[in-house]
Amino acid sequence: MSELQELLADNLVFNHIPFPIIIMDKDGLVVWCSRHAERVFQIETDKIKGQIYPYMNPERAALYKHSWETVIHSKDPIRFEDVEVGLGSGTLTYTTIVTKAFTADNEPFIMAIFEVDDADEEGSANRELNSLRSGLDNSFMLLYFDEEFLITYANPLFLKLSKWTPKRILGKPVWQMFGEESADICFVETLVATLKSGNVWNGQTRKVKKDGEEYWVDLTAIPMQIKGDDTYYIFLEKDITAAKKVQLHLEEIAFIDPITGLENRHRLEQVVNEFIEEKKNFSFVYLDIDRFYTLRDVSDTDTENELLIEFTKRLRMYFSDTIITRAGLHEFALVTPLSNWFIEGFLYYLQQHPIYIDGLSIPMTISGAITRYPEDQQSFVHLIKASHATIKKVKERGGSAISALTSDDHERLSRKSLIEKRLIHALDRHNLHLLYQPQVNLKTGKVESVEALVRWEDSEIGIVTPDELIPIAEENGMINEIGLYVLESVCTQLKDWQNRGIDMKVSINTSIREFRDKDMAKIFLEQIQLNGCDPSSLAIEITERFALEAEAERSIVKQMQQLNAAGISFSLDDFGTGYAAFRYMLMLPITNLKIDRSIIKSITKQEKMQKLIKGMIQFGKSLDLQVTAEGVETNEQLELLRAMDCDLIQGYISGYPMTAADLEKWLKVSETT
Repeated sequence: MSELQELLADNLVFNHIPFPIIIMDKDGLVVWCSRHAERVFQIETDKIKGQIYPYMNPERAALYKHSWETVIHSKDPIRFEDVEVGLGSGTLTYTTIVTKAFTADNEPFIMAIFEVDDADEEGSANRELNSLRSGLDNSFMLLYFDEEFLITYANPLFLKLSKWTPKRILGKPVWQMFGEESADICFVETLVATLKSGNVWNGQTRKVKKDGEEYWVDLTAIPMQIKGDDTYYIFLEKDITAAKKVQLHLEEIAFIDPITGLENRHRLEQVVNEFIEEKKNFSFVYLDIDRFYTLRDVSDTDTENELLIEFTKRLRMYFSDTIITRAGLHEFALVTPLSNWFIEGFLYYLQQHPIYIDGLSIPMTISGAITRYPEDQQSFVHLIKASHATIKKVKERGGSAISALTSDDHERLSRKSLIEKRLIHALDRHNLHLLYQPQVNLKTGKVESVEALVRWEDSEIGIVTPDELIPIAEENGMINEIGLYVLESVCTQLKDWQNRGIDMKVSINTSIREFRDKDMAKIFLEQIQLNGCDPSSLAIEITERFALEAEAERSIVKQMQQLNAAGISFSLDDFGTGYAAFRYMLMLPITNLKIDRSIIKSITKQEKMQKLIKGMIQFGKSLDLQVTAEGVETNEQLELLRAMDCDLIQGYISGYPMTAADLEKWLKVSETT
């Protein structure tokens, strides 16, 4: 049932008006019938709903020289005189039908009131009207307003609850019933505008008694126009103060941290968004207790809670005119107008006011971030992200500091935010493209394979490399779309090369998130089958972090084994920079190690580095793995790697990343030289 139908079905006013009422939609189909209409015309709402009603519809309106469009868009009621209708008794009668257009749920509707004279029936219109008035007076607080929204009547129930007297309230404007805050004024303006447009208003609202005490009502406000231009308004109110207090208490529980008594992260987001909507300038301060888990491990739960409570006390004592929230287990967020120098002074304040528990001083320090709105970031999400990035830097430097964004931070975060925003358009408009970097066999000098690298050149951002693009895409969840684009493009290219007799193996990068979120084995195999590719011409590059996490997730290992069984090989990328755990090399179907460019870069500078790289190559070969060196740029690096029996090299010395067309030209030149 729609919001409109629920309102009509539950509302006593519509069901007690002493004339049949039928509501139709913009096409003339019945939406609802009053109980009086069901009785007079012997119909049932459920059976007639969705049908054309014979006594008022677009065709009948046209017969009386009123187009249905006119009826729908008329701001004033339209009268149809001497309309023949059939009553439930089987007799025909002539009556007047008054139609009134209104909107609900942003949809146009027509209310048709049939002025059928049933005075001879038991329960005449006057009798029903008196019953209606009596029933409303006994059940609701009832107010009548004239066209100027001045009070003309208030029933005893309203007077009793609101503590007003007739002398003090009659002739007073509607504003007197509500508070004087900006939110109250805005609400009344909206309510009045709704009623003036001919629409019913229904909802919960806060009102004020004569003595200033607040109370809550469920209000239904109805515009009425019986004859001529005389308009008045009826307010039906039900006291819901007790229920509202319970609701507010539950909301308070939901928004309040039970340990510290501070508002929690959910409330923090509300507050920040309210400030942003009101265009208030503020500093967003994020504080993280250093080494909290160490402090917690040496204490019991009661001591941990006492630590948080004492820390909260110091926050409240130091920061005035500030909203303080607990944003995490050991994280606190503040929304404040205070200056940076004052905020940073909290570190000194903590030193001067140490926390003592059971007579012992707790060596607490904090790492903090200050992000300004609107100068630094313009949304709650980006304020949080900027804070986390800043705190990470502070902790890497040892913690115990509160730092604001530097100009470099601001530029980097702004670029990251812009990349996130523009990335959606890049995927929609296919602005991503692939480049291929050759991998050369040191023994044969031939190009055996290439690595597919995604590139994005944006009109606003410029060139975005994979090193910048992929981490952002993984964070915002768009890595799956990028990964699918790369896979589809590579398979299409492989099909083209195979059709033209170009034997080439292509490796693509993938992330652990793609394998978690999707059935990647199925997706890979579908693309290979769709393009008729040789599975052995495709390789997947994974990082050491991927390998370590995959080892613990059976579903990912199973997908990798399924792909490997189909002929797809796996390379361990960035080898030497990740986690020093080699167990996964025995569990996962890895056939190639790629030594990271940061290690290769130092091969000519340190003898120890040469020994390390040689050991890494020998380690790979001892496991029957092919070894590739990345980032090779000089002849000296190349010759050292050749002497160490490295299998493949990839880097600027052997070839830059290039388009498929440029790669084909480059291969032809290489073959002739």
